[in-house]
Amino acid sequence: MTSPVKQTFPLGAQWPTIDPFLFVAHHNDDYPEGREDLAPAASLAGRTIGQDFSAKDGWSMYHGSKVPGFPQHPHRGFETITHLRRGLCDHADSLGATARFGHGDTQWMTSGAGVQHAEMFPLVNRDSGNPLELFQVWLNLPAVDKMVDPYFTMLWSDITPRHIAKDDDGRLTEITILAAPLEGHEAPTPPPNTWAARAEADVAVWHIRMDAGAEWTMPAARGDGTQRVIYAFDGSSVEIGDQTIAAGTGALTDASVNVSLTAGPDGVELMVLQGRPIGEPVAKYGPFVMNTDDEIQQTMADYQRTQFGGWPWPTPPPDHGRDAGRFAIHADGRREDRH
Repeated sequence: MTSPVKQTFPLGAQWPTIDPFLFVAHHNDDYPEGREDLAPAASLAGRTIGQDFSAKDGWSMYHGSKVPGFPQHPHRGFETITHLRRGLCDHADSLGATARFGHGDTQWMTSGAGVQHAEMFPLVNRDSGNPLELFQVWLNLPAVDKMVDPYFTMLWSDITPRHIAKDDDGRLTEITILAAPLEGHEAPTPPPNTWAARAEADVAVWHIRMDAGAEWTMPAARGDGTQRVIYAFDGSSVEIGDQTIAAGTGALTDASVNVSLTAGPDGVELMVLQGRPIGEPVAKYGPFVMNTDDEIQQTMADYQRTQFGGWPWPTPPPDHGRDAGRFAIHADGRREDRH
């Protein structure tokens, strides 16, 4: 029998991807108690503030100088899917939209023609730690959609589908479904102009948690030409068909066949990305992703000229204070609240 595993590779700070995906990052920070201003109640000595990816003491400030996170920065030509498993993120953007989300929520943002946004991680707990864990996935846009209007959708935790499978010995596998239907569950609705909104694109984003020794069969992809990567990022190991890979490893697999998964002795957590390739040239420069170098140059000129709408917030790293709940205010003024 041919193994469903085509290739394996180690996971680093940024995980290798396949078309139509551009980038995957897994942030897992054990932040300490927060101060009144939502900054870490700890010394920042020994960190390169503004560019701290050190993981010193188990956490990083990233580009933040007070509150950890990513202050005001631009994007064009792709999408970000930000899934927060633990902790909070305060979003603000150049359209005047804003949000606080976390604890299983996901924000799916189409940058399109251009947007500035900030992603800050407020440390709201003063008497306990503030653990943060998130995945950010960059999904490319085809040329026809590179210049669509920016837009974001909130996939709140309470309306995000989850499938729980029990094997013959009662061991559980839980799949959080961010994109693509699975086992009778419809996927959340993505933004309107996205590769994932096209049925033929066969885009799937699943987070899978398996008990120790649990068995589950992942169904084949729906379309021809679909590619699939399984990232084993936590736990001990997973057996994919007849091949075992350790946590900290990714595997490019055959998406055209059903694949049996068996978790190792300490269980395993997986992230699965699949999709049919867009198959277009990719030109990247930092936060800009277009099809040609000339388009990158035009993007840089456009940003210098327009600032993608400017920045309507009083500071580059705005936050929503200690007491705000989870909410979103969209560019059209529509408000969503979660408690």
